[in-house]
Amino acid sequence: MDATERARCFRQLVRDVSWPSLIKSNVSTAINAADDWADSNATSFNTALPEPFKSTANASQKALLLAYICLRRAGIFNVSDGWE
Repeated sequence: MDATERARCFRQLVRDVSWPSLIKSNVSTAINAADDWADSNATSFNTALPEPFKSTANASQKALLLAYICLRRAGIFNVSDGWE
């Protein structure tokens, strides 16, 4: 993300999540670090994905997959079994 997108992400995250003040003051720096990590580790993530998903999904779809996993781990995205 560029600086504007990171700032927007910060504002939205602070609006959406109730952060203790100590954490809130460091959210912007953490967003920068997480975004840098995502850039640095994109190749590793892509390598870990199975075929044919790896070769057919685009970057946005792969990012969405990772986001779903992270949201689920955070307890935000509650999975329901609607397939039955």
